[in-house]
Amino acid sequence: MNRLRAFVVACALSSVSTTAVAQESAIAQGLDGALAGISGARMLADVARLSGPEFNGRQTGTADDVRSAQFVAERFDSLGLFAAGTRPLPDSASGPLWVQSEAFASNSIQAPAILEWTTQGATVSARVGLDFLPILDSPSANAKAPLVFVGYGISDPAHGLDEYAGLDVRDHVVLFLRGRPEGYAQPVTHEDKERAARQHGAVAFLTATGPIVSAYEARRGIGGAPMAFTSQANEERPLPGAWISTELAEHLLAADGRSLREAQERLNQHRAPRSAPISAALHLAWDSQHTSGALVNVLGLIAGQDPALREQVLVIGAHRDHFGRQAGLLFPGADDNASGTAVLIEVARAFMSAGFAPKRTILFISFSGEEQGLLGSRLYVGKPTMPLTRTIAMLNVDHAGIGNGRLTVGLTGLSKETATQAGQRAGLAEQLDLYGFFPGGDHVPFKEAGVPTATIVGAGPHPHFHQPSDRVDTVAPDILDQVARYVLALSWHLADAP
Repeated sequence: MNRLRAFVVACALSSVSTTAVAQESAIAQGLDGALAGISGARMLADVARLSGPEFNGRQTGTADDVRSAQFVAERFDSLGLFAAGTRPLPDSASGPLWVQSEAFASNSIQAPAILEWTTQGATVSARVGLDFLPILDSPSANAKAPLVFVGYGISDPAHGLDEYAGLDVRDHVVLFLRGRPEGYAQPVTHEDKERAARQHGAVAFLTATGPIVSAYEARRGIGGAPMAFTSQANEERPLPGAWISTELAEHLLAADGRSLREAQERLNQHRAPRSAPISAALHLAWDSQHTSGALVNVLGLIAGQDPALREQVLVIGAHRDHFGRQAGLLFPGADDNASGTAVLIEVARAFMSAGFAPKRTILFISFSGEEQGLLGSRLYVGKPTMPLTRTIAMLNVDHAGIGNGRLTVGLTGLSKETATQAGQRAGLAEQLDLYGFFPGGDHVPFKEAGVPTATIVGAGPHPHFHQPSDRVDTVAPDILDQVARYVLALSWHLADAP
């Protein structure tokens, strides 16, 4: 009797094993077919449209960004994604276009924007976009004042570094470097520096990248050019300010026979203040225009089919917004992040074309407000349409169109083994660079809420980061293809794993 029972059990296990292998083979074939259907050319066409004149830079809170939201919503609808329990897009003409939105007031720097400096009776005008760019949420400016260099702009006497000590900057413009000195362990933000300048009586500020950059900044390709930036200081009396080029900062100090590199080196080595007045008078002038509008996230889903697992959800997201038109310059945002948006649409298309019926629900989100402080992803995390406690992971796609041919994947709460296996399935195992937490991006609010995350970006320098030169002609379709293949393989596994 025991032999017979053992034989029956063995046959049953063999049958289960055979069924499991057959199911795994069918899943693998489905993924292989979906991977083969990925099109870099199709994604490049979407990048071209999103970064073109139709959407005017997609600045959060503007009608341009609402139109880009409608573009994504119409794509989701045409692919057959279900509306994700939200409400229709404002002023949509037709169709089930579904969004999550809240009021938002955009700020635009009007042309012309002026920055001039006077030394020894001679006045020189800086070039907007090349020598300087106003901070994009800066108030209107009309300041004429002497200039003072304040190192990294840190006022922290409790931890032994006060670069304002013994210095009177009342009614002056202060110039400080981005970042912090090597070895200074305390966290410091741009907002902290702007607050210190205000508390010490400055009327405006300039900030610049120093000639000595960190390894992380070098990997990202951050150079000396001014870049689009919002401070999000949220103060009652925000200071007007501008990001200036490293070259201009060096020129301003050199007028007094000082070296910016030497000052930065000494700050890094000794953390002794190098602050001092500069014999230059600054003139900053521009108008800022506030416009009331809406921040719009677009959502669509593929419903899970496994009765035991369909209440779990995988989020795949990419931000859609950029900086719009500022100080007379258009910021197209092709790599940042029309590229990620195009990948999001292409991955959704691949799933639907393959007829994929995942065990878990897949939720696609096109975020706005990322450039304004991750506002769109924070909106979703604060008011999720699917419970965060049932969200198994969030995959964030950003800067997916430029790189060195490798992929950077930042992981929190997901295993490197899972990430590596996805790379193998996508034929990209040798192109992956796996890291831990990747700072900045729409995955951050999810990570803070305890949701595992993966951030996928093109590895290597992104030389057009936050600059008007971020155009479609700098985007490579083969990199779009790599990113989409990897996101598809990883999400296919996470959505359908036992």
